[in-house]
Amino acid sequence: MQTISTALFTPINVGNSPLSHRIVHCPLTRIRTNADRVPVPLMTEYHKQRISEGGLLIAEATIISEDAGAYRLTPGIYNDKQIEGWRNITTVVHDNGGFIYLQLWHAGRAGVSSLIPGNKPPVSASAIPINDKNTIGEDSEVPHALEVEEISQIVKTYTQAAKNAICAGFDGVEIHSANGYLLDQFINSSSNVRTDQYGGSIENRARFTLEVVESVSKAIGQNRTGIRLSPWSGFQDVKDNTPYETWGYIVEQLQEKHPNLAYIHFVEPRDDYVSGPNPRKDRKEIMEKDSIEPFRKVWKGPLITAGGYTTNPKRAFETAEKLDNTLIGFGRTFIANPDLVLRLKNDWPLNKYDRSTFYGGDSTGYTDYPFYNSSAASDILKKN
Repeated sequence: MQTISTALFTPINVGNSPLSHRIVHCPLTRIRTNADRVPVPLMTEYHKQRISEGGLLIAEATIISEDAGAYRLTPGIYNDKQIEGWRNITTVVHDNGGFIYLQLWHAGRAGVSSLIPGNKPPVSASAIPINDKNTIGEDSEVPHALEVEEISQIVKTYTQAAKNAICAGFDGVEIHSANGYLLDQFINSSSNVRTDQYGGSIENRARFTLEVVESVSKAIGQNRTGIRLSPWSGFQDVKDNTPYETWGYIVEQLQEKHPNLAYIHFVEPRDDYVSGPNPRKDRKEIMEKDSIEPFRKVWKGPLITAGGYTTNPKRAFETAEKLDNTLIGFGRTFIANPDLVLRLKNDWPLNKYDRSTFYGGDSTGYTDYPFYNSSAASDILKKN
C-alpha cells in the first residue's frame, strides 16, 4: 500500500529536539513500577517498542516527591534509584533515534493518606474533597489547604524533580497542570475558594502554575519545559466558571514571559472521557460548544493537541494539514499499537485496545500487542 503523504509526517522542532514527524505518545499511567516506584525492565521494553526515528514520547505521570502520589506502583523522580531506572529508558529511546520528556505530577487532593508517609492528609488549594471515591475505593478525604510557605516549597520540589529528570537523560519535562491534579485544583474555581494571593481572581488562581513554570524553566531552560492544560476535563471533580478567560490568561502569560517553552499540551474538549451526571450528553455539549482555537491563536510555539484522536484517527491528518506548529497526541491507540507511527503512515489497520489491562499487571496488555508486519516496517525504516 502506498505511503500517505501528509503534514503529520513533516519535521518540527520541539525545544532542542528535531522531530521527524508530529505523532506524540501521550503520558499514560500504567501502574507497573516496583514497590519503591522505580521503573522496571518491562517499562524499558514498552518504550523501546513505541519509539520511532525522530519521534517524541512523553513518559507517564511521575510523582515529584514521596507524598505527591495517588496510586501505588506509579513512578517517582525524587531519589537516585528512580533516576537510574528512568535512565535505562531514556538511553534505549535515544539509542533508537527518539526523544522523551517526563511528565511531573503532584496528585494533590486526589492523593490518599494511607499512601503518604506519616498518614498525612492529601493537600490542595482549599479544604474541599473530591465528590467521589478515591483511588482505593473509599470516600475522598478532606485535603489540607496549603499554606503559602508550603506552596513555595512545592515549587522548589517541582524544580528539583525537573533537574532529576534531566539527570536521568530526559530531553525535557512536561509540567502536569491538568486533569484535576494539584496545579489544576488551584486553577479551577470549583476547587479553589482561597482568599489570599493564590485564590479569587484568575490571576491569583493561575499564580501557582506560573510560578512552577518560571522556576522549572529557569532551572533547566524554557526549551526543555512543556506544560499540559485541560480547560474542560471535569476529571477529579474540577470545573471552572470562566474557562476561556482563565486559560486564556495562562496562555497569554506563557506567550509573554516564556515564548521559548518547548510546547503547550492541550487536552481537547473532544476527549471522550468526560465526567458528570450524564457523561454522554455532557460530552456532546462540550464538543459542540467549546474549542481550544482561541488559545492556539495566542500561543505561537509548538502545540500538542490530544483527546478524541483514538476514536477518530483520521482527524489527526486533518488537524495537521490545517494547523501549523501542531502535533497530535495519541493515548489508547499507542497502547495497542507499538508501531502506531508506521501504521498511520502506511494506512495499516489498528489493533484494538483492551481497557481491562490498562492499569497494573504484567506484560499482558502492555508489551504483548503485535506489530503489524515487522519485516515491512524494517524495510520502511531503512529507506527513511
